[in-house]
Amino acid sequence: MRIKICGVTSPEDARCVEEAGADAVGVVLFSDSPRSVGPECAGEIFDALGPFTTGVCVTATNDAEEIDEMLALCPSVVQVGAEVSLPPTRARVLRMVAPGETPSQPCDAVVIDASRGKGLPFNREFARQVLETSSLPVILAGGLSTENVRTAVALGPYGLDVASGVEYRPGIKDPLLVRAFIRTCRRFT
Repeated sequence: MRIKICGVTSPEDARCVEEAGADAVGVVLFSDSPRSVGPECAGEIFDALGPFTTGVCVTATNDAEEIDEMLALCPSVVQVGAEVSLPPTRARVLRMVAPGETPSQPCDAVVIDASRGKGLPFNREFARQVLETSSLPVILAGGLSTENVRTAVALGPYGLDVASGVEYRPGIKDPLLVRAFIRTCRRFT
């Protein structure tokens, strides 16, 4: 089970998340999210990560110029909406889908996420449907916390993606919640 801690807003939080055992760190760019940071800060966060932790640029933008800027600083993975058209890139592409959506553009994995960082619980039925029909790795997001991680793991996704469930306020990670979430995930996998 892979674990991504998303919405990291500082190099200090990135190091904390990495030390707790996360496989990936998500940095939100070009979004109206309270977790969104500018490109300079995103670069500092990615620079703070060690060589075995994956940095992921997460965005909701469709603006070609912003996407180009994001791809220029992106370490190796970008996470975009189901319909966003990307220029040719060597980065792996994760596509976020919510009920009623399917990725129409090529991607390397699907992120089931109707919540978009708002802490809304994932839709189990939709998750099951995507997991049963997708030939791609499926990552589950939306309202995850230590309280529901066992249910999420039991569905059998490739990975889990958490943001608000490990924060004490939007964009500020709680080291105790991060460690508890990762420990709980590892216990049930």
